[in-house]
Amino acid sequence: MGERHTEQARQRQSRFHAMVLPHLDDAVNLAWWLAGNRTDAEDIVQEAVLRAFKYFDRFSGEKARPWLLQIVRNTTASWMLKNRPRHLTLVGDPAEAESDHVEAAVPSPEQQSERRELKSEIDRAVAALPPDFREAILLREIQELSYKEIAAVLEVPIGTVMSRIARGRKLLQIQLKEAVG
Repeated sequence: MGERHTEQARQRQSRFHAMVLPHLDDAVNLAWWLAGNRTDAEDIVQEAVLRAFKYFDRFSGEKARPWLLQIVRNTTASWMLKNRPRHLTLVGDPAEAESDHVEAAVPSPEQQSERRELKSEIDRAVAALPPDFREAILLREIQELSYKEIAAVLEVPIGTVMSRIARGRKLLQIQLKEAVG
């Protein structure tokens, strides 16, 4: 019986590694956007992955990404309430902050400055969105989840997801027009 249990544990661990761990970058990016900094995001994702492993036997779906992102979202909310109850800001695009890419055509300093200003305005506008709209926008535009996947992550009907994204985009549009124009 001991060997059988050990083999089942190895299979469970192997399945978890194959299905969940490939989505760690997405998990960190979502936590980073929601928590506001990389260090907190890494702590949150570590806690979320432990939760995911603990409850992995309950996962019956084929797509582990939305399931993991839902755990990250919930973990972020509880972690922020516990550790940063009055602090929630967004930062720039995590992927961009860590990338070492070199573009073929290097923009002029003036263009770089304009891009930074626009990015700051967008970040401020996203940060100013009500949390329900911000989450839906981030999951759609940053994580590129389908409406169905977002509905699963947020635990709301697809119609609610569509409404939140549409209203969130409209609010962003209004805020950016005011900021730029």
